[in-house]
Amino acid sequence: MTRQSFKLPGVSLSLREPILNWYAEKARDLPWRRPDATPWGILVSEIMLQQTPVARVLPVWTEWMRRWPTPADLAAEPPGEAVRAWGRLGYPRRALNLHACARAIVTEHDGRVPAEYDRLRALPGIGDYTAAAVASFAYGGRHAVLDTNVRRVLARAVTGVRYPPKATTAAERRLAESLLPAVDAPRWAVAVMELGALVCTARSPRCADCPIADRCAWRLAGRPEHDGPPRRGQSYAGTDRQCRGRLLAVLRQAHGPVPKSALDAVWDDPVQRERALDGLVADGLAEVLDDGTYRLPA
Repeated sequence: MTRQSFKLPGVSLSLREPILNWYAEKARDLPWRRPDATPWGILVSEIMLQQTPVARVLPVWTEWMRRWPTPADLAAEPPGEAVRAWGRLGYPRRALNLHACARAIVTEHDGRVPAEYDRLRALPGIGDYTAAAVASFAYGGRHAVLDTNVRRVLARAVTGVRYPPKATTAAERRLAESLLPAVDAPRWAVAVMELGALVCTARSPRCADCPIADRCAWRLAGRPEHDGPPRRGQSYAGTDRQCRGRLLAVLRQAHGPVPKSALDAVWDDPVQRERALDGLVADGLAEVLDDGTYRLPA
C-alpha cells in the first residue's frame, strides 16, 4: 500500500455513492443506531460488539440498558454486578472496563459521555477504534472508524488484497481518512462497517451482492489468495478460556460467596483449573475471601 494509491482519481466518489445507497436499503435496524440512542448506549454497544456477533449482543445490551440506562446507574453498583450481567458474551474484562468507564464518566465528566476523541480515549479500556466510533456515532464527529470489517472492505476494494494487516497501520489510517466525506462522515463509516459485516465477510464474501463489485480491486484482480501466514480460527474447547468461563459461570449464578469445591466440580484438570482461577483473581474478575470462598468483585 503506497501513498500514491490514496490519490486514485475519483476513488472516493466511486465507492461512496453505491455503498451509501446500499446501506440505505440493507442496513439492519439496531437499537444503538436509532435516533433515540444515547451516547452511553452507543458506548455500551461498541464495547459489547468487540469480537462478539450482533445476535449475541442484542439481548444483553437490551437488558443492560434497561437496568443501567445511564453511567451513574452502573457506577452505583459493585463491579461484580457488571460481570454478572455480562453473561456469556465472552472476554469479561470488557465488563470491568465498562464499569470503570461509568465511574470515570461520573467523577470526571459529570455523568455525561464525553464527545471529544481525546477524552474518550482517556477512559479506562477505551482504544482508538471505540473512541472514534463513539465520537462519530454519538456526536457526529468526523473520524476514521477502523474496525475489522471496515479494514477488510478497504483492503479489498482499494488495495486489492484479501485481508488487511493483523494490526492497524498508519497507511490504513491515511487511506481511511482520505475517503472520509466532508459531510455525514458517521453514516459513511457505519455503511462501510455494515458492508463488511453482511457482504464482504472474512471467509465467504458475497461478491454477487456487493454494490461495488464492479470496481473492487481485489475482485478485478481475480480474488487473489492471502499472501501471508494462514489465518486460522481460534480454538475454544479445552482451553483456559473455556475453563475460566465455566468457573465464572459458577460465580455469576451464586449471588454470593461459593466454596472452592463448587468450582472444583466444573473442571476436571486441577492444574488448568487452578491456573484459570488464579487468572480470574489476578484480572479482578473474582475475589478470594479469608475463609477460602470465592465471589465476584465487590
